[in-house]
Amino acid sequence: MALAGAEPHESKIYYEFSHLYDRIFTRFFFPRILSTIRSLAIPPGARILEVGVGTGLSLSAYPEHAEVTGIDLAPEMLELAQRKVKGEGWRHIQLQQMDALNLEFADGKFDYVTAFHVVSVVPDHAGLMREIVRVCKPGGTIVIINHFRSPRRLLASIVDKLDPITRKLGWRTTLHSAELFRQVPLGIIRQFKTSASSLFTVVIAKKPA
Repeated sequence: MALAGAEPHESKIYYEFSHLYDRIFTRFFFPRILSTIRSLAIPPGARILEVGVGTGLSLSAYPEHAEVTGIDLAPEMLELAQRKVKGEGWRHIQLQQMDALNLEFADGKFDYVTAFHVVSVVPDHAGLMREIVRVCKPGGTIVIINHFRSPRRLLASIVDKLDPITRKLGWRTTLHSAELFRQVPLGIIRQFKTSASSLFTVVIAKKPA
């Protein structure tokens, strides 16, 4: 059953392939997400917002002593995430349908805000980052995992050729990490890849206190 009042997501990868998402991406995405969340040493009672929670692929990585809210625009994804929450009996996780560009939360509500493999899907990455920073409390932590354009010219030129194809599926391959963080007041604590061959970069940043 669809969520009440829900509209299909504009991205084809969400709308048409939501039922295949876990099968395709869990083995590629989850180990990176798990190791990143564990590295945060999240304390008891911390309030966490995951933007673009999708099918809930990452939910089992969060400690049960935290309060986790997951939001996503795609009802098809949220239905699958809700099944996981119910099936696992996770009482520390709440899910809501919401536009990441218009978060319905007060300023400074969350200790941690995460966005895993979602920045390139949102049409306005600058607006997304402004909202993420707004709802993060002063001194809070923001964690982004995403594909960014490679600084290596040859590799970047090869990937750039795929951009017209990936845009039709709902995401871009040409976003620079500097472009993402240029307009928001964040201090980058760590920026790294979990392996030399990884296409994805982990960025851990702090909002000024």
